[in-house]
Amino acid sequence: MSDIKAAQAVSAKASHVHDHRLTLGEVTALLVEDGIVTKGDADALVAEYRLRRADAHPLVIVADRKWKSALAPHRPLLLEDLSEWFAGKIGLEYYHIDPLKIDFTTVTEVASSAYATRFGILPVLVTTREVVVATTEPFLREWEKELAPILKKEIRRVIANPLDVARYLVEFYNLARSVKKAAQNGSVSSGLSSFEQLVDLGRGNKQFDANDQHIVNIVDWLWQYAFEQRASDIHIEPRRDLGIVRFRIDGVLHQVYQIPMSVMTAMTSRIKILGRMDVVEKRRPQDGRIKTRMADGQEVELRLSTLPTAFGEKLVMRIFDPEVLVRDFAELGFTDSDQTRWNSMAGQPNGIILVTGPTGSGKTTTLYSTLKQLATPEVNVCTIEDPIEMVEAAFNQMQVQPAIDLGFAEGVRALMRQDPDIIMVGEIRDLQTAEMAIQAALTGHLVLSTLHTNDAPSAMTRLLDLGVPPYLLGATVLGVMAQRLVRVLCPHCKKPHPASADDLAMWDSLVAPWRAARPSHFHRPVGCLECRMTGYLGRVGLYEIMLLSPEIKQAVSAGAELAQLRELAYREGLKPLRISGAMKVAAGLTTLAEVVRTAPPADTPRATTTANSTAATV
Repeated sequence: MSDIKAAQAVSAKASHVHDHRLTLGEVTALLVEDGIVTKGDADALVAEYRLRRADAHPLVIVADRKWKSALAPHRPLLLEDLSEWFAGKIGLEYYHIDPLKIDFTTVTEVASSAYATRFGILPVLVTTREVVVATTEPFLREWEKELAPILKKEIRRVIANPLDVARYLVEFYNLARSVKKAAQNGSVSSGLSSFEQLVDLGRGNKQFDANDQHIVNIVDWLWQYAFEQRASDIHIEPRRDLGIVRFRIDGVLHQVYQIPMSVMTAMTSRIKILGRMDVVEKRRPQDGRIKTRMADGQEVELRLSTLPTAFGEKLVMRIFDPEVLVRDFAELGFTDSDQTRWNSMAGQPNGIILVTGPTGSGKTTTLYSTLKQLATPEVNVCTIEDPIEMVEAAFNQMQVQPAIDLGFAEGVRALMRQDPDIIMVGEIRDLQTAEMAIQAALTGHLVLSTLHTNDAPSAMTRLLDLGVPPYLLGATVLGVMAQRLVRVLCPHCKKPHPASADDLAMWDSLVAPWRAARPSHFHRPVGCLECRMTGYLGRVGLYEIMLLSPEIKQAVSAGAELAQLRELAYREGLKPLRISGAMKVAAGLTTLAEVVRTAPPADTPRATTTANSTAATV
């Protein structure tokens, strides 16, 4: 009964509880008190572990039982939820440890690793006024009395997930130790390619080995967290006095760390070595690639790009998700009608299919997913890319090599002699490449390529501007698809809310002049641990697909203007990107603001019948 009495004293926030480690009996007593666990289960668990004398944290022991709450709706008692419940029960704030938001070099200076481990604490935030310390042992207060006079700041205790504290206690201190040792071994600034170099008199100009174990640990750790946080790009950027690390997650850049310049320089050198790039050359941009293997055995490819800047080399690593090649079109965001129209083009034996959109709009993912489905043992699929985005065994991939005059046009010419069935051209940039793609289509090959235009009809005028004769476009182009990527609302935390006047006004501007029916409610982002408190989790595509019907081909051959081409496409069922976005808003997948931010405005069709027929499908 002593454990139960102690727990009741905790619940009442009594101040007379002596320093001690949290016991399983205290936790189970509080669970019984709140009706979450039955007394019989609690007593059996306490008796079982009294015999075992286990060293695990009480909350971890309870979570490992995989119980469901006795209270409706009988949710599983997960460790994260138990930790948050326990924090509220004893009157402390709950703190979820996000490693990307913690300055590990600062927090690890609050206390030594051994001291923090001894008391089960982890500093997570240091400001000019206070130090926030996450603890798994709320009834051990001895450390607080010892640190307060040393830090001369207010100490605020918070409760955190015990497994997170144990994990990051090791990782943060090891990482901080590696950064400190690396900084001691190297010079203070890069001093090699900096536009504005600061010379410290009296200091050596020693550069340390990029293969130093401390640098290896830092780079491995950087990749590990980038993969865990679903980053698509890693930016390592030099500044005057320090380096900045940023992750792009769901299309948005987040600054995550600041590191000493000497460490950043060594990290860049380490990554360049792994990417088989010229480590000494820092004046010219370079490209490379690395294949890594995650803890679960899954391989991940990184494409590297360096750029000389005022304060040193900037390095960007593009992370390619291997799951991209096995996603179906529904996962990419295609509706049934989109997939039908796209398959009608991709199923043709010859012709040109174009995918348009700005950089980062998912064009390569669409093409790779399509090629993966088309690459059966009966066909020969060849690609010419700049650079090769993802290495796939089912394709014969060739990379553009400007140094030896191997461009897209030369690549297509070479591929034509390789008995191909399907050819993917990374991008049509000039008339020569466009002419080779057309020649390949005229000689019986299916050609897929990309263009940088705002919408699907604009692709035809872009090719005409390059100098392609109109009659050749009508004879070879099967269709054009424009696309964009919008962030998807987190399914774990999104909340519906009634449509406000501002929402309806934005909806009307989004779908005008298609006059789609107004939804009664919209979903808004909230933020939870699954989405890192952003409210969004992943991205999905918006698509507009224009098939080249005989009428559109005739209009192209007759030199029709862009507005006329759009009008014809609307009549034949083309739904603009904003209408595609509106359908996803109505389905609760994304927000109005995301669609307005991403998709370009659509021109107003002159035909009222078209507007009405399209509205019925939204």
